[in-house]
Formats: sequence, C-alpha cells, structure tokens
Amino acid sequence: ISLRPDFLVLIYPVITFTDTATHTGSRDNLLGPNASPEKLKEYSNELQVTPETPPTFLVHAKDDPVFVRNTILFADSLNAKGVPSEVLLYESGGHGFGLVNPTSDIKWPDRLREWMNKLPAK
Repeated sequence: ISLRPDFLVLIYPVITFTDTATHTGSRDNLLGPNASPEKLKEYSNELQVTPETPPTFLVHAKDDPVFVRNTILFADSLNAKGVPSEVLLYESGGHGFGLVNPTSDIKWPDRLREWMNKLPAK
C-alpha cells in the first residue's frame, strides 16, 4: 500500500523559505530564527518537487499577507517537472477565507471538484 497522496490541495500555502516571498513568521516558528541555509532549502517545497509529486490544486488571493508568489513558485516547479496542477488566484480575499471567498463568485471547492474529476482514476 502506497502512503503517497493521490493529490494535494493547497490553500494560501507557505511554500518557500529561500525566496523574498518567505513568510518569516512561519519560517521562524518552524525552523527558528537562525536556520542554516541547508535547512531553508530542505524546507522550501518548491525545491523538492519531483515528477512523483502528486497532482496539485492551489488557491491563493493576491492580497494575502502570505505572498501569492509562494503559490506561483510551487506551480512553476510542478510545471517544470510535468506534474499536473491547477491554480486559482483571487484578486482579493486576504488570508483565511476558508471554503468561500466572499470577494468572488468563483467557489474554489467547485473548481476543485471539476479538477479532481479530470484526474486519472487510481
């Protein structure tokens, strides 16, 4: 039995600890304020993507204090490795809007369902 997830759903994710888009509070809480460059690279998810990374659905608002570049970096890495992905970017909504972004008529759970239905059956 494989423990690899069949897909990922990342909503306003913190992805990078090496880029200027780093969310320093998350980085410092996870790794401490003086993490080594090696640790920062190890925990920067955009640097860990392989062709075996599960297909990924990403959602982010452009005005989120967790910079949207986190999502874009990960999506670019997925695309570079040939991993299926979909990105939904809201113009606004901030961080923590949950299942419904009140600033948009686009409901990400509906888009997620559509995307999941297109994934190959396992």
